[in-house]
Amino acid sequence: MSASAGNKPMAVIVGPAHPLRGGLATYNERLARELAQQYQVRILTFSLQYPGFLFPGQTQFSNDPKPSDLDLDVSLNSVNPLNWIRTGLRYRRLAPDLIIFRWWMPFFGPCFGTFARIVRGNKHSHLVAITDNIIPHEKRFFDKPFSRWFLPALHGAVAMSKSVLLDLQEYPLSRKVAKAEYHPHPLYDNFGAGESREEACTALGLDPEYRYLLFFGFIRRYKGLDLLLEAMSLLKDHPHWKLIVAGEFYEEAEPYLDFIKQEGLQKRILQHTHFIENDDVRHYFCASDCVVQPYRSATQSGVSQIAYHFQTPMIITDVGGLSELVPHQKAGWVCQPHAAAIANSIEAIMKPSVLADIRQHLGELKKGFSWASMVKALQRVAQG
Repeated sequence: MSASAGNKPMAVIVGPAHPLRGGLATYNERLARELAQQYQVRILTFSLQYPGFLFPGQTQFSNDPKPSDLDLDVSLNSVNPLNWIRTGLRYRRLAPDLIIFRWWMPFFGPCFGTFARIVRGNKHSHLVAITDNIIPHEKRFFDKPFSRWFLPALHGAVAMSKSVLLDLQEYPLSRKVAKAEYHPHPLYDNFGAGESREEACTALGLDPEYRYLLFFGFIRRYKGLDLLLEAMSLLKDHPHWKLIVAGEFYEEAEPYLDFIKQEGLQKRILQHTHFIENDDVRHYFCASDCVVQPYRSATQSGVSQIAYHFQTPMIITDVGGLSELVPHQKAGWVCQPHAAAIANSIEAIMKPSVLADIRQHLGELKKGFSWASMVKALQRVAQG
């Protein structure tokens, strides 16, 4: 008997969720709540996601209580082949109608690929992936073989940027009928309602007399924080503009800290370099005039979708799929990934009239990023 024998068909999301933390877990939990309108939903998440020595942050685990409205199966071990087989056999018998993998890193190829191939043996489950990346930002020797083990086991895939959809052509899906399509990252609307700038500044202990730029998310070289710091050093005529760096270092912090000291930026760079809990996210976006994403490379970014939700203007670099979601001079400013270009964009966007105009555009544009539409895309590609 398949898992769809009840009143609703069954969908399983395979990927991070509580007790793990971060943007992927937040996304998967929000997707589960949307799917629950049509399916019985379970999230199969990791009992071990990364071995500790491979994880660059402070901790992989959330401080939040377990969500009471979600069915969480915390049992997948990313590095134990016996676990992949046992879990795959269990889900082959369970026979969900739809299985959705969250694919962001080839490291998980052996685990996901083995699990997927076992489950497909039930001749019932339709297997799809939401693909954040196909070609990683930071390449490793195992990327291609691990991706080629997993991706051909799928019936379909949804790419969250057009560049990733093109990358999928290098790693074909199942040779039997398979389908891939583009759908943008849905709106991150699960961080609560917005608040006034004054309330947000109070919550963060900020002086509302200053103007704030925001860099949000974990810090790695490809995200270009060094370019933004250099841009801030070029904006010394605007001492009342400050940059909030909100997120953990996933690499050595010293080069960034040395530059801040060298350029005398200590009072203008506010270092909130810890993991930002979900309940605090709104404070950062509502306190800030603009969020800056100075990436050297990218496919898409959940940070943009948080900015859309809170109608915070953006500056993004014209790399990967970022500009697909941020039309120039409507949702924000698009520039080249160079410090001078970023500095010029900051000067252009920080005019009060420009910010007000962009916020108005964001209120209209964000209506196009729905979770219901993402579910429909997953259902289309599941049919191959």
